[in-house]
Amino acid sequence: MQNGSMQPITGKELEYIADCLSNEDLLTKQCAATASSTQNPALKQVLSQHIQMHKQHADKLIGALQQHQPLAPTQPSN
Repeated sequence: MQNGSMQPITGKELEYIADCLSNEDLLTKQCAATASSTQNPALKQVLSQHIQMHKQHADKLIGALQQHQPLAPTQPSN
């Protein structure tokens, strides 16, 4: 997608993305905590896969924000 065809992110969308990033971070931390407390190798492997998946989700959300950064206002709107 090129910048010319993108619209600026609305405040509501930005709040949604921030919530999603927060959720992905929480899920990553919960998986890591559970993986460190279990002795089951199969469970550790599954949790490790989930950690990577949540990190990828967060990276995609950050990438979307970076693509829209040139469209962001440089000054707050009144």
